[in-house]
Amino acid sequence: MRVLAVPRWFKSGLLFLLFLAVGIFLTKGPLAGPSQALVSFVTGVKKLHPIYCVGIDEPKVAISFDATWGAAYTKQLLDTLDKYNVKTTFFLVNIWLDKYPEEAKEIVKRGHELGLHSSTHPDFKKLSEEAMVKELQDNYNKIYEITGFKPILFRPPYGSYNNTLITVTQRLGLHAIQWDVDSLDWRDLSAQQIYQRVTSRVKNGSIVLFHNNATHTPEALGPILENLHSRGFKIVPISELIYKEDYYVDVNGVQRKN
Repeated sequence: MRVLAVPRWFKSGLLFLLFLAVGIFLTKGPLAGPSQALVSFVTGVKKLHPIYCVGIDEPKVAISFDATWGAAYTKQLLDTLDKYNVKTTFFLVNIWLDKYPEEAKEIVKRGHELGLHSSTHPDFKKLSEEAMVKELQDNYNKIYEITGFKPILFRPPYGSYNNTLITVTQRLGLHAIQWDVDSLDWRDLSAQQIYQRVTSRVKNGSIVLFHNNATHTPEALGPILENLHSRGFKIVPISELIYKEDYYVDVNGVQRKN
């Protein structure tokens, strides 16, 4: 019997389809993270990630607030944080700082830390490397000029990033920060809905995202803090949760100690 030779291009095509099928499976399944590793293997380019959460056994978490538009609820949030003796992280944009410099000073006065959130709130994936650096430097200078605080954290607007941005932040000595628990308070969820989302998702090392001007966040914040404290969680600013050196960030955005 004559055995037909399989063309080399056909073998390569089958191999590619196998990789593609595995990638689709991993992307849609509960182990979505490894598909990133597959992409890196096929393309030869390692995808870099910001810190979404920290891999620790200790019951410690961080909550954070993005400030871009408005400040109507900021004092109420600060009063609630004071009541429960919680310090946290506020990520500020220059267009907010220009309108609310006194509120920015008050945040620092109350013992909270500030992080960069850009100058003009752009999608960083659409920027050149030079434009990225300018956004970060202008944001840093504005925060320092108004409050005297020297930020070491940066949260990309819209959670949008690429390898260039992560590399730029590292070069500037900044830690790029995302979140693994999204309150979705910007969608105008009720206080109860915000409470349920956050308390059901928090785990050791979590970083929670709130917004300083979301309508129902002030009402939800106190009960959330009470719940976390009752479960033994220590709530700290993000800079006290993350590792500052000798670490890596895995394909799922979990920061781990080397």
